[in-house]
Amino acid sequence: QVQLVESGGGLVQAEGSLRLSCVASGRTSSISTMGWFRQAPGKEREIVAAIKWTGDYTYYADAVRGRFKISRDNSKNTVYLQMNSLKSEDTAVYFCAADDRFITPITSAVQYKYWGQGTQVTVSS
Repeated sequence: QVQLVESGGGLVQAEGSLRLSCVASGRTSSISTMGWFRQAPGKEREIVAAIKWTGDYTYYADAVRGRFKISRDNSKNTVYLQMNSLKSEDTAVYFCAADDRFITPITSAVQYKYWGQGTQVTVSS
Protein backbone atom coordinates (compact mmCIF):
# COMPACT_ATOMS: atom_id res chain seq x y z
CA GLN A 1 0.00 0.00 0.00
CA VAL A 2 1.45 3.31 -1.19
CA GLN A 3 -0.03 6.78 -1.00
CA LEU A 4 1.12 9.62 -3.24
CA VAL A 5 0.54 13.34 -2.78
CA GLU A 6 1.54 15.91 -5.40
CA SER A 7 2.18 19.58 -4.79
CA GLY A 8 3.80 22.56 -6.43
CA GLY A 9 1.37 23.32 -9.23
CA GLY A 10 0.17 26.79 -10.03
CA LEU A 11 -0.05 29.54 -12.61
CA VAL A 12 3.16 30.53 -14.36
CA GLN A 13 4.13 32.63 -17.34
CA ALA A 14 5.38 31.05 -20.54
CA GLU A 15 9.15 30.46 -20.43
CA GLY A 16 8.92 30.28 -16.65
CA SER A 17 9.80 27.39 -14.35
CA LEU A 18 8.02 25.30 -11.76
CA ARG A 19 8.95 22.33 -9.61
CA LEU A 20 6.43 19.67 -8.72
CA SER A 21 6.87 17.34 -5.76
CA CYS A 22 5.35 13.94 -5.07
CA VAL A 23 5.68 12.52 -1.57
CA ALA A 24 5.19 8.78 -1.14
CA SER A 25 4.11 7.17 2.10
CA GLY A 26 3.20 3.70 3.24
CA ARG A 27 5.19 0.76 1.90
CA THR A 28 7.66 2.92 0.01
CA SER A 29 10.31 0.21 0.09
CA SER A 30 8.30 -1.68 -2.51
CA ILE A 31 8.43 1.11 -5.12
CA SER A 32 10.34 0.24 -8.28
CA THR A 33 9.06 2.81 -10.78
CA MET A 34 7.72 6.33 -10.41
CA GLY A 35 6.39 8.54 -13.12
CA TRP A 36 4.75 11.83 -13.93
CA PHE A 37 1.74 11.93 -16.22
CA ARG A 38 -0.45 14.80 -17.32
CA GLN A 39 -3.94 15.19 -18.65
CA ALA A 40 -5.25 18.23 -20.48
CA PRO A 41 -8.96 18.88 -21.07
CA GLY A 42 -10.32 16.63 -23.79
CA LYS A 43 -7.12 14.60 -24.03
CA GLU A 44 -5.97 11.25 -22.70
CA ARG A 45 -3.51 10.97 -19.88
CA GLU A 46 0.02 10.97 -21.26
CA ILE A 47 3.50 10.22 -20.01
CA VAL A 48 5.70 13.14 -19.06
CA ALA A 49 8.67 11.48 -17.39
CA ALA A 50 9.52 8.39 -15.38
CA ILE A 51 12.34 7.15 -13.20
CA LYS A 52 13.47 3.91 -11.65
CA TRP A 53 13.48 4.25 -7.87
CA THR A 54 17.17 3.37 -7.92
CA GLY A 55 17.67 6.49 -10.02
CA ASP A 56 19.76 4.89 -12.74
CA TYR A 57 17.18 5.17 -15.51
CA THR A 58 14.97 8.01 -16.65
CA TYR A 59 12.51 8.50 -19.47
CA TYR A 60 11.16 11.69 -21.01
CA ALA A 61 8.38 12.27 -23.49
CA ASP A 62 9.52 13.95 -26.69
CA ALA A 63 7.45 17.02 -25.89
CA VAL A 64 9.36 17.74 -22.67
CA ARG A 65 12.81 16.30 -23.28
CA GLY A 66 15.44 18.94 -22.67
CA ARG A 67 13.06 21.14 -20.68
CA PHE A 68 11.94 18.92 -17.80
CA LYS A 69 13.97 16.89 -15.34
CA ILE A 70 12.76 14.10 -13.08
CA SER A 71 14.66 13.27 -9.92
CA ARG A 72 14.12 11.62 -6.58
CA ASP A 73 15.28 11.91 -2.99
CA ASN A 74 15.03 8.49 -1.40
CA SER A 75 15.61 9.85 2.09
CA LYS A 76 12.47 11.97 1.72
CA ASN A 77 10.48 9.43 -0.30
CA THR A 78 9.94 12.18 -2.82
CA VAL A 79 10.11 12.46 -6.60
CA TYR A 80 10.41 15.84 -8.28
CA LEU A 81 9.61 17.21 -11.70
CA GLN A 82 11.57 20.34 -12.52
CA MET A 83 9.84 22.10 -15.41
CA ASN A 84 11.70 24.79 -17.31
CA SER A 85 10.88 26.82 -20.41
CA LEU A 86 7.20 26.16 -19.88
CA LYS A 87 4.81 26.47 -22.80
CA SER A 88 1.07 26.94 -22.94
CA GLU A 89 0.71 23.37 -24.17
CA ASP A 90 2.16 22.17 -20.86
CA THR A 91 -1.06 23.25 -19.17
CA ALA A 92 -2.63 20.17 -17.59
CA VAL A 93 -3.29 18.33 -14.38
CA TYR A 94 -0.07 16.56 -13.45
CA PHE A 95 -0.26 13.20 -11.70
CA CYS A 96 2.38 11.24 -9.86
CA ALA A 97 2.28 7.47 -10.28
CA ALA A 98 4.18 4.54 -8.80
CA ASP A 99 4.38 0.79 -8.96
CA ASP A 100 6.29 -2.01 -7.27
CA ARG A 101 7.32 -3.35 -10.67
CA PHE A 102 9.50 -1.90 -13.37
CA ILE A 103 6.74 -0.94 -15.76
CA THR A 104 7.09 -1.91 -19.39
CA PRO A 105 6.34 -0.05 -21.50
CA ILE A 106 7.15 2.66 -19.01
CA THR A 107 4.77 4.97 -20.89
CA SER A 108 1.72 2.85 -20.06
CA ALA A 109 -0.40 4.74 -17.56
CA VAL A 110 -2.84 1.87 -17.06
CA GLN A 111 -0.11 -0.33 -15.62
CA TYR A 112 0.78 1.95 -12.71
CA LYS A 113 -0.83 0.78 -9.50
CA TYR A 114 -0.64 3.89 -7.31
CA TRP A 115 -1.72 7.42 -8.22
CA GLY A 116 -1.73 10.79 -6.56
CA GLN A 117 -4.56 13.30 -6.57
CA GLY A 118 -3.05 15.52 -9.23
CA THR A 119 -1.87 19.12 -9.21
CA GLN A 120 -2.92 21.77 -11.72
CA VAL A 121 -0.28 23.49 -13.82
CA THR A 122 -1.43 26.44 -15.90
CA VAL A 123 0.94 28.26 -18.24
CA SER A 124 -0.19 31.63 -19.53
CA SER A 125 0.28 32.24 -23.23
